[in-house]
Amino acid sequence: MIRAEDKEDIETIQKLAEARKRIEEEVEKVIVGQKDVIEKILICLLANAHSLLIGVPGLAKTLLVNTLASVLDLTFKRIQFTPDLMPSDITGTEVVEEDRTTGKRVFRFVRGPLFANMILADEINRTPPKTQAALLQAMQEYRVSVGSETYPLPLPFFVLATQNPIEMEGTYPLPEAQLDRFMFSIYIDYPSFAEEKEIVKQTTSAYEPKLNKVLNAQEIIELQKLLRRVPVAEEVLDYAVRLVSATRPKDADSFPYIRDYVSWGCGPRASQYLILGAKTKAILDGRYTPAIDDIRALAHPVLRHRLVTNFNAEADGITPDTLIDNLLRDL
Repeated sequence: MIRAEDKEDIETIQKLAEARKRIEEEVEKVIVGQKDVIEKILICLLANAHSLLIGVPGLAKTLLVNTLASVLDLTFKRIQFTPDLMPSDITGTEVVEEDRTTGKRVFRFVRGPLFANMILADEINRTPPKTQAALLQAMQEYRVSVGSETYPLPLPFFVLATQNPIEMEGTYPLPEAQLDRFMFSIYIDYPSFAEEKEIVKQTTSAYEPKLNKVLNAQEIIELQKLLRRVPVAEEVLDYAVRLVSATRPKDADSFPYIRDYVSWGCGPRASQYLILGAKTKAILDGRYTPAIDDIRALAHPVLRHRLVTNFNAEADGITPDTLIDNLLRDL
């Protein structure tokens, strides 16, 4: 016998699958192609996590995130990270105000750009570690501390941080421990010939799309709670943990190419994100439980930024994606 709450969850999953189609239709009014990227961003948002976006300038990363925020009825802020950006520039600061009638001075907190639902942290590796740490603390705790006061951030709170893979001079690369806080590392590639032709046609004409809102903040929070109730088969859990364990070179049964090319494998957070991502992918497709194929589909964005390769890998041209391909072949 199906319980009433289970029946409600099933109906919600069916509605989400329909909403996903509408979201894609709305985003396609502005963004040409990039369906895989849009799916992964939606997965990350519903899993209540954050993501890295890796791509060269000019691939519409800001436009994509802004469009999604509009369709999902979420507030959006873009922060350009620069070498002189201070933590208070993103969290906010206290200012002194004087009451003209009494002459009394009081502190008032002026909120920074972090106080939005969706944050695009543009070129996060261009700002010093102190400011990076302020952002990462907000991502982890969903609040900011200024002086002796702590202020909660609006929920849902979702950070997309971009990194430019071309220019690395004068940057402050994120340490592995901080990279591990991001659920996905998503690569954005150049559009195909047909897609680029359509992009040029749209952006050089008088075309002005009208976007309709599909979900809102409260509905997204409820979907994030629903995700935790999605059941997972033991074999799917086993596969996720075996895949992550196989990235660790010090394990006795690790593959030779892992021992040869990897300094440090992925930690338990990778297993957690594989399962959360697989659950989200399943319910976005209208399915009630994830399969092993969902784990395999998300292996690259979850694992690639957590695998620390060594000098041998660099010398032989072996990338984390190459190693993940080998693991998916052998497991």
